[in-house]
Amino acid sequence: MEQHSTVGALIFQLVFLFAIFLMFYFLIIRPQKKERERHRKFLENLKKGDRVITSSGIWGTVADIGEKTITLKVDANTKITFTKEAIVSYQPDYEKKKEEKEKKD
Repeated sequence: MEQHSTVGALIFQLVFLFAIFLMFYFLIIRPQKKERERHRKFLENLKKGDRVITSSGIWGTVADIGEKTITLKVDANTKITFTKEAIVSYQPDYEKKKEEKEKKD
């Protein structure tokens, strides 16, 4: 009789651990993976003239794109070089204008 209860408890613990793993996967791992993929595609599609924002909050226009770096023009005579990963998004107004331009084409 005692053996059935220990086997049942072991099965319950395994099911419980599996359920916790599934929760972590769907709530943490999977969304982060999708976000990394979205950001990778965003960086691949950047081109000169795009207006972007860095992770530090600097707004600028892409002046040059290297293999691992991007140079932004932030003022008339000021250019700053960042790693590609520091670019987080398009500037809000620029993104709307870009979408409208793509709809016209």
